[in-house]
This record gives sequence, C-alpha cells and structure tokens, in this order.
Amino acid sequence: MLTSGRELKLPTDLMLGHPLEETEERSLPEFVEDLRERIDRIHRFAREKLKMQSDKMKQRLDTTSTETAFKPGDASSMVSNWEGPYTIIKKINDLAYRIQLSPRSKSKVVHLERLAKYTGHNPPDWFVVEDPPARTEDSVIRDE
Repeated sequence: MLTSGRELKLPTDLMLGHPLEETEERSLPEFVEDLRERIDRIHRFAREKLKMQSDKMKQRLDTTSTETAFKPGDASSMVSNWEGPYTIIKKINDLAYRIQLSPRSKSKVVHLERLAKYTGHNPPDWFVVEDPPARTEDSVIRDE
C-alpha cells in the first residue's frame, strides 16, 4: 500500500474475490488523481508514525543514558567487550571521541555510548596533554 497506493492481492483474493474491490469504471485522469491523493495520505500517516516512534525512542534513550564527559588524557574502556584501557586523545564533538590503546596503535573514533570510565589499576600514562601556549605581552599583536 505504501509504495503502490493500493492493497496487494493475495492468492485467496484471486480465488474468492476481494471483498473491497471497486467495480466502478473511472477515467484515467480520475484514477491518477485518486491514486495521488491516497499515496499522499498514506505517506503523511507514515511520516506521523515515524515521528512518534522517533520521539519515543529518544525519550527512552534520554532517560536511560548517563551524561559522561571525557577530557584528553582520561582513561576509558570500550563497553562492548570491556577492552582497554584506552586513552582519550581528542574530543571531536559532544558524542564522538578519538581514542588510542597505546602510543603505537591506530586511533579510533567512537561514540560516547561505547565508552565507560576506566576503573582498573594502572591507567595509561603515555599520553601527555599539551597546554596551549600562554599569552604574553610580546605575543599580542597590537594595531599601531
């Protein structure tokens, strides 16, 4: 119905006849206009249902998720199989972080939901967080 604008016929409908089958003859322009209206109505209904389900899923996720923020240099574990400790290299945005297992391993970008604070012994200490250079009077450019 969603793609064709009409109910599909089942094998039993072919044998016994469809109970809601239209028998009136319509001209082609009338049929096309009716089909367009039905498809628009069906798509509008589907969009409303998808929006409702999306809102429900967001509400459920918001109630069960905890807001955890990491800083570069923090230790974390991957939740899926508790591997780690990984080191947070960079915060890409509110939900994505770049992490790395060791200095020689390849870094990964992961979603916040896949990370947990590392609570084990001996967190990695190989990553050094670089502070931005301090501003001095000499480093300020003045308009003269």
